[in-house]
Formats: sequence, structure tokens, C-alpha cells
Amino acid sequence: MADGSSRDQGRAGGSRVTMAAVGRMAGVSQVTVSRALSDPSKVSPETLRRIREAIEATGFVPNAVAGALASSRSRLISALVPSITNITYTSFIKEFTDRVREHDYQVLLTEYGFDREDEETTISRHLSRRPDAMLLTGINHTAQARRILLGAGIPVVEIWELTDSPIDICVGFSHHGAGREVAEFAIEAGYHQAATVSANDERALRRAAAFAETFTRKGGARVEAVNLPAQASLAAGRAGLSELVGRIGGSPGVVFCSSDLIAQGILVEARARGYDVPGDIAVIGFGDQEFAAHLDPPLTTVRVDRSEMGRIAAGAMLDRLGPGGGGETIYDLGFEVVRRATA
Repeated sequence: MADGSSRDQGRAGGSRVTMAAVGRMAGVSQVTVSRALSDPSKVSPETLRRIREAIEATGFVPNAVAGALASSRSRLISALVPSITNITYTSFIKEFTDRVREHDYQVLLTEYGFDREDEETTISRHLSRRPDAMLLTGINHTAQARRILLGAGIPVVEIWELTDSPIDICVGFSHHGAGREVAEFAIEAGYHQAATVSANDERALRRAAAFAETFTRKGGARVEAVNLPAQASLAAGRAGLSELVGRIGGSPGVVFCSSDLIAQGILVEARARGYDVPGDIAVIGFGDQEFAAHLDPPLTTVRVDRSEMGRIAAGAMLDRLGPGGGGETIYDLGFEVVRRATA
């Protein structure tokens, strides 16, 4: 059988759920499980129901690599990102890929968007190819996605966020902390009115929420929030400022943006409306992308070392894949508010 008759060794302390284990839970033979997976019409509806329940309970993922030995290494690492066009993600993926390639691993990269159900489907399909490890963006997954990842018994690195209970390893920073620190920066700079403009990304929305709560609590006014339905773009930034001005009938004070790209759009729209920056409106971005320091005026933003994030993620994963299978589980990279001319 392609899945083997014993439990495969994965990361330290982990093991891979086998077809035989599914059969034992369902009360049928391994051959019956194999038959149900290859042609469900060959087993009774009741047997198929029990097998499907056992698969869901154990997180078993059928092996799509026919004939592969269960204990073999594929030299393949799966990487899932929300967007392959967003430099926020591609910058750390490049560093990650370069590092693991030095150790003779290849990376299977897939874009899944921002929907957790789509991520779950992608995870399941990647696991069917039996990768040696997996890189995920973020820490919020469906319960079933977590179940099948734990059942796979391979190293899993969750990047771009922190949690006290990672699936295996997480490398990132506190988004709540970043939003809070930007609000404190804005209050100390003397701003009493503020707004947020955020793309459709749960991490961005957490930063915006932390900014708003802290800004108001520290003595500022209620923060006006514009949550855009699309991904970050210059056009989205222009639309965000237009919506803000339409709501409040004037300058929103300081605007904390979910990305430097949205902040750039706000700067363009502010100039088109004749606003002085930072006199009439102040702007704070996020990400410190390469262009941020070269805008007119240069953009105040939050710096996260994405390249270092990719290098640390690769190193942590390679440690797990090594003979000892050890290493740390939580890596906090931190962040830095970079003050320039827009705020």
C-alpha cells in the first residue's frame, strides 16, 4: 500500500496518521479504506460513512504519490501565501526559498487568497503530495486544517504572526502590539483626531482595532475606520481617503494605513484635493517597503524585517527536518515605527 502499514516519523514527537489507523477507527480493514478512497461505489453507504468520519477525526490525507515509500523524503516543502503579487509576502518567500534550496529542498508555492476554507482545501491538496514540511501565512486556520496538519506529522511553520499555541513553529510579531505602538506614537506627536484605512486582511484589521482602542483611550477622539473590500492598492488608498472626507466633511487628522501602498494612494489623493501633508493630514503606513522612503514627502511607517523573517523560518524548519528535530517554537521579530515626514 502506498501509505505504508506503520506510522511515519514526522517532526519531533509527531507521527503521520496511516490508512491502517483510519481502518481501525472505522472498524474495517486497510484494504476497505483503500477501496473506499479509490472507488466509493465499491463499499456500502454505512461503511463509507464510518470511513469518512474516521478520516475527519484523524486528519488523514490520502497519499497521491502512488507507490512512494511512506518513510521516504520527498525533498519538497509546501508554502502557502494569500497573495503572490503582494511584496509583503513575496519578500520573505524569496529569502525562505533561497535558504531551503541550499539544503536541496524545492518549494511548492500556492496562492490561496484570504479565505480560510480555501486555505484548508489547499493544505489538504498539498499534503496529498507528501511534502516534508509546510510553511503557512498566519495562525488562524479552520479546525479541520489544524487537525490534518497535526495528523500529517511534518514540521509546520506559521509565519507573519505570533501565538502561544502554534501548530509547531511560529515566526512573526504582534499585530496588536504594532497597532498599539502606532497609536501611542500618534498621541505623543500631538494628534487628537485619527482614522484607519485597511484592506481586507484580518491581520490589518487587528492592527487597526488596536490602534483605535489605544488612541481613544490615551486621550484622542473616536477613530473613524474605513475597511476596504479589496486588497491593498494605490487606487484603494485614494478611495479610502475620499470615503473618509465624505464621512467627516474635512481632514481626519492622522490616518493609519494597513500598508504602504494604501498610504501612497492616500498621499496622491491628498495632493489632488490640495491638502498639505502633514499640516492638513498626516499619514502612517505599514511595511516600510522600498519606495516608502522615496515618496514626496517620505512616508512614516512601521518596519518589519521580512527578509529576516524568511531566513528565520527557513532555519527553524531545517532544524526540525534535521537529525535532532529540535529547535525553538516561537520567534518574535518585533517591529519599529520609522518616523519620516508624513507624520
